Amino acid sequence: MHLSFILWPADGGTMADVDVVVVSAGHGGGGAESPGESTSGDGTSTDGEPSEVPLSSSSSISLGKSSATAYGDGGGDSIVIPDGEPFVGRSAGGGTRDQIFGSKTYGSGYPGITGCGVSGRGFPFWFWPVVWSDAAAEIQPCLNGSEYGDAYNTSRFGGPLMEATFISNSSSSSTTFHVLSDNSTVTSLIQSVDANCSHYLSSSSSSSPIPFNRRAHVDGYNNSATFSSNTNVTDSPLPSNMDTNLSVCLNQTIALAVPLVDEAFPSSFVAHPLVSVAVLGVVMSFLLLLF
Repeated sequence: MHLSFILWPADGGTMADVDVVVVSAGHGGGGAESPGESTSGDGTSTDGEPSEVPLSSSSSISLGKSSATAYGDGGGDSIVIPDGEPFVGRSAGGGTRDQIFGSKTYGSGYPGITGCGVSGRGFPFWFWPVVWSDAAAEIQPCLNGSEYGDAYNTSRFGGPLMEATFISNSSSSSTTFHVLSDNSTVTSLIQSVDANCSHYLSSSSSSSPIPFNRRAHVDGYNNSATFSSNTNVTDSPLPSNMDTNLSVCLNQTIALAVPLVDEAFPSSFVAHPLVSVAVLGVVMSFLLLLF
């Protein structure tokens, strides 16, 4: 999905920053389940109202996209990125909310595309994928996303990668979930998660995005399958005391609220719609990473 996006739990046996493990969430890039209904702060069902999310990066502005929509449907025609823009010749746009779901695999969530990796792919949700460190890509080649620049690349659609932490208030679990995506997406999701999941959140949870900081560990959790070349290796189990109430609320909220670019396309932008091309790419990757 437009999820260039990451989500993972962290506590005394929690998640990480750049190794994929799945908690439930999706959006192309790794891991998510169908949302069903979102929940409000007290656990009751709620439908969020669509709201505009500003996009200020150079790539979004030059392509005529100044905003995305939280709780929006996405969609519209795909276009071919024109000369003079990053990733000229690739497809962009057309992805809808019901296509954002993926698996734990890095690069899942691109409609019609399977397999690990994001190299050479298009942008069905306009947003770029979350990237791993060069060191991670050396160990596992399919994690190579160097063509998209590093996490601090300001030309990234939606801005540089940022992070938000959502800390459980459960007395029986010290779970902390980290959500990683572009600045615009993280800013919007903090508001949506606070509105829907406050009943499960500690007051120490993020109130604004913080710069993404690649760490050497993630609160004790290490998924040994991430760097394995054996596709049959099973993931290391998530902590048995993980706060599943908060996990489910985050998954449902992100699936329903993560900003998508709507189908409107500026008439002044000259580019040919794709007639018959498999939609590639996903920028929202719900990955649970480990560096």
